[in-house]
Amino acid sequence: MTSVTTALCAGMRVYARANIAIALAMLALFFVVTLTRPAHAMNIQTVKSPGGIEAWLVEEHGVPLMALRFAFDGGNSQDPAGKDGVANFITAMMDEGAGDLKSAEFQERMEDISMRMSFDDSKDSLYGSFETLSVNRDKAVDLLKLVVQKPRFDADAVDRIRQQLLANLSYADKDPDKVAGREWYAQAFAGHPYARPSNGTKETVSKITSADLATYHKRNFAKSNLKIVAVGDIDAATLGTLLDDVFGGLPDKDGLTPVPKTEPLGGQQKIIEMNVPQSVAVFGLGAMPRKDPDFMPAFVINHILGGGGFSAKLMEEVREKRGLAYSVYTYIQPYQHASILAGGVATKNESMAESLSIIRTELKKMAGQGPSADDLQSAKDYLTGSYALRFDTNSKIASQLLGLKQEGFGTDYVDKRNKLIEAITLADVQRVAKRLLKEDQLIVTVVGKPTGLDKVASPAAAPSGAPAAVAPAATTPAKSANPG
Repeated sequence: MTSVTTALCAGMRVYARANIAIALAMLALFFVVTLTRPAHAMNIQTVKSPGGIEAWLVEEHGVPLMALRFAFDGGNSQDPAGKDGVANFITAMMDEGAGDLKSAEFQERMEDISMRMSFDDSKDSLYGSFETLSVNRDKAVDLLKLVVQKPRFDADAVDRIRQQLLANLSYADKDPDKVAGREWYAQAFAGHPYARPSNGTKETVSKITSADLATYHKRNFAKSNLKIVAVGDIDAATLGTLLDDVFGGLPDKDGLTPVPKTEPLGGQQKIIEMNVPQSVAVFGLGAMPRKDPDFMPAFVINHILGGGGFSAKLMEEVREKRGLAYSVYTYIQPYQHASILAGGVATKNESMAESLSIIRTELKKMAGQGPSADDLQSAKDYLTGSYALRFDTNSKIASQLLGLKQEGFGTDYVDKRNKLIEAITLADVQRVAKRLLKEDQLIVTVVGKPTGLDKVASPAAAPSGAPAAVAPAATTPAKSANPG
């Protein structure tokens, strides 16, 4: 441990008792302290509690902190019909009281012990994040246990959170990026749970009751659909006890509704009219499942095409050569029941048609020719060299490992990953580009007043309501720990 870290640790012990605000700030600082071990040197243990609950553990005793990440399979694809937004609603309610503690008292106790906890939802999972100082771990675990097993859905708290969610929906309806993202999913996955509005609509959120939240909790919070990762100042035996304490009281079997496999409904274009000076487009098509042998070549192709920032082909053609847009990007996102390669661009209304034409041209070119040998080597060098940055803090390690655990990989994947990329050949990416980049299957949603596009506009005043906005950048797909 460095002298700076030692001083910080000593300071934390003092201020955690004397000044909650300073303790919380230092807690945030500690979780961005860079670890001394490279990613490939991590010792990832598989821990099984006395009660049979499994987790992955990376011990790191350099600072007195622990991060816990966990996920329940299901997410907002489990929202009941006509009650879109239940999963999103429940994530906002999880710190609004539990057990005998009502909202204000619960949140006060969290602050008193400098505990950090949050919940989030995605199409396939509901996520929990928990961070605590070691000195306060027992008290923090007691609160986490109450939240996981006995959340309160008091009517006054439900009504207050509902008003916040409705305000967010009103704002989202005026945001062209959010409208374009949610309408893209409505197009691409029509008739499938992935087409539902993740955050709900004003109509559905207004109808959600405390009973709906309690029912969702009962069906979705179970040991059978639970994945857990712990990183930091805790050993295997102590973690085993913690797992049984926090999660042992949950039902053994979940009550999830089966979700069918699907593929995007390709070859569509939709214009949603909104009175804004700049149009926003979301575009995408189907991709390979995460465990498909062609996924990693597709991951590399995405980096070359639109995921590599200023080095990407789309950025070069749309921005650098023609100055049509500030940013254009793509990302590849595998879900449990589908996979997509998607992207976005924003430009002047009169430039949208040209921008989309260039994007289509680049897709055709990449599909027909594949990337060059130099492009492939540059992408491989970047993707292998930057991989360690995903593991330079406790929080990042926990999030990355949870993603791998959810995808069904073993603890050895971290060691194998760069070798998989290094083994990709020019023939691999040329073959996979043909399989992946089917330009005629592109699904495009445009919000604004674009000129020169050939589809009849739909009014933005009545959005069909679909999942939340597509990720704002290729490197940060929504609620996902960087696949690949």
